[in-house]
Amino acid sequence: MALQKRRLGRSRTRSRRSQWMRRAGEAPLVGACASCGEPKVPHRVCMSCGQYKGQSVMEVKKDEE
Repeated sequence: MALQKRRLGRSRTRSRRSQWMRRAGEAPLVGACASCGEPKVPHRVCMSCGQYKGQSVMEVKKDEE
């Protein structure tokens, strides 16, 4: 098993990590909610209906117009 000869600096590590995140950001980070169809970020509660994985997790206030 290979071992490093010298420790990588904080700047080099963070630069590499930021480039990886930049490439990951090219994919769309929104999907459709399974229950209401509104756009939402994956692995988060839907802000329009308050459901996560088909279960009601929080109550959402309806705007009165």
